[in-house]
Amino acid sequence: MTDKAKILVIEDTKEMIEFIRFILEGDEFDVVAAQGGQEGLDLAQAERPDLILLDLMMPGISGWQVYRQLKADDGLKDIPVIVVTARGETADRVRGLHVARVDDYIAKPFTGSELLDSINHVLGRA
Repeated sequence: MTDKAKILVIEDTKEMIEFIRFILEGDEFDVVAAQGGQEGLDLAQAERPDLILLDLMMPGISGWQVYRQLKADDGLKDIPVIVVTARGETADRVRGLHVARVDDYIAKPFTGSELLDSINHVLGRA
């Protein structure tokens, strides 16, 4: 039995998935990744992760559409979501944190320590 937190990364670029996987995999986290919104929703259902890292700007189903579907699902709505996006403007952060009520909002580019600090804070490990 493992006490590693399972983190689902929903992102449209393989490079960003691999960057996040490089930062997180190891002793603390198990990383599962989906390339795109629909695959992310399917994996969330199948894996029931402890936390979701969600990109907003993806082709097909946008990150906000994924977020709304996650929060509308009784089995998934309590999973914390950290938005990881290139949209770092103040208005976007306000929309994410105060309107949509995401658990945290990280603008790209970010450092490994910024990502780890956010995850640990959201998971109550800080």
